[in-house]
Amino acid sequence: MDLLSHIALGAQIIFTPSNLLFCFIGVLMGTLVGVLPGLGPTAAIALLLPNTFHFPPVSALIMLAGIYYGAMYGGSTTSILVNIPGEAASVVTCLDGYQMARKGRAGPALGIAAMGSFIAGTLSILALMLVAPPMAKVALAFGPPEYFSLTLLGLLILIYLASSSILKALMMAVFGLLIGTIGMDSISATHRLTFGVLELSDGVGLIPVIMGVFGVAEVITNVEDAIKQEVVTTKVKNLLPSIQDWKDSFLPIIRGSFLGFFIGILPGPAPVISAFSSYALEKKISKYPEKFGTGVIEAVAGPEAANNSATGGAFIPLFTLGIPSNSVIAILLGAFMIFGIQPGPLLISQHPELFWGTIMSMYVGNAMLLVLNLPLIGIWVKLLKVPYPILFPLILVFCLVGVYSLNDSLVEVAMMIGFGCFGYVARKFRFEMAPLILALVIGPMMEQNLRLSLVISQGSPWIFVEHPISATLIAICLSLLISPLVPWIGGKRKQLQQKVEGEEV
Repeated sequence: MDLLSHIALGAQIIFTPSNLLFCFIGVLMGTLVGVLPGLGPTAAIALLLPNTFHFPPVSALIMLAGIYYGAMYGGSTTSILVNIPGEAASVVTCLDGYQMARKGRAGPALGIAAMGSFIAGTLSILALMLVAPPMAKVALAFGPPEYFSLTLLGLLILIYLASSSILKALMMAVFGLLIGTIGMDSISATHRLTFGVLELSDGVGLIPVIMGVFGVAEVITNVEDAIKQEVVTTKVKNLLPSIQDWKDSFLPIIRGSFLGFFIGILPGPAPVISAFSSYALEKKISKYPEKFGTGVIEAVAGPEAANNSATGGAFIPLFTLGIPSNSVIAILLGAFMIFGIQPGPLLISQHPELFWGTIMSMYVGNAMLLVLNLPLIGIWVKLLKVPYPILFPLILVFCLVGVYSLNDSLVEVAMMIGFGCFGYVARKFRFEMAPLILALVIGPMMEQNLRLSLVISQGSPWIFVEHPISATLIAICLSLLISPLVPWIGGKRKQLQQKVEGEEV
């Protein structure tokens, strides 16, 4: 099938009443999650994932993907109007977006954020369509040694890019790998670390863990922080940017789109990194860098385009290699596995309706977001005034009901509460959750490919360096582990860590 035939297949799938409804629900929920401070796409997908198990896989993934890129749209609304990022990728938008709102230019700021996000989302989807199929063919050369080395590299890159200490990120990854070993061994069928608890025979469920560390811990943290709501009270008007606004913003949007897409392919918090990178790039090449932070529109357009484009890039390693690049994609990988679908090189050929249906749903979803965001600004402003003491208990109840409804298991509810308390304490000591979730998801995959490789080589570990692709990936892994010991690189990381910790304080 050629590209046009694939697009026609995707259009046939998305343009059905049920899938259009799922796409609409996904982007609407994503926008809502982005608007509400304290939540994020990871927590939202974790909360809603149990409700999708009775849906067809294509419809469920269309909705979950819509939540992911929809949250990037909604995050700008909170940043501009309240000066609180709705999710982490919108932190940069606070710098100039809120200043524009204080000057009475909230309308153009919101307008350029929505339109820039639409342009960036469209460009990233085009790139995803062109890059993913050839990359999947290359990935067919991968065997167990290559997959083990690749999963190890993905985990190490996420650890290396952690904003906190590498040691802390490594500790969380090791803890995630340990949790992933709980349950019945797939080869010997023996129970490991179950301590006689029947519910642990199938392993620690992904849903209780992510609901705990992202849902429950998020609620406890935000209640303790007592977020102060200062919504811009002036009427939001002139949502359509002027011609001069477009002149100032067009090139930053294009640059942010390409920058965000390529950063999105790399493991790590791509939307956050791409937004900061776009802001730094625009400030560096600007004719008036001293005005950044005072309310310049290109400082809103570029980062918002970058964080939306990064979501498209993040799907490439998932679809072609079966490797999650961040915590959101890790949950989506878990959803694939729950539905009995193995992402990887054969996904596009074996499940073309899933791949191309999801791709085309992103086109439709981006158009829906553009139509939704601008007219609903007034509703979002009113929603932002809902007291958090009312909002957060509702989220907690939703977590409890969602986990219990999975298997009617009080053990899983207790696990969720336990991981929620663990996540809260870990955040107090500035431990990141992304390495834990990624290690929990890919840990069984790493173990399986490690053991298959050793079976093939009759126990010889040299198989990982005898294969050229695996040897190259192992070499990169070793360089990542050694690089912090280099004085110049280690010094730069220490400065970054001190800066991040200072901003959190």
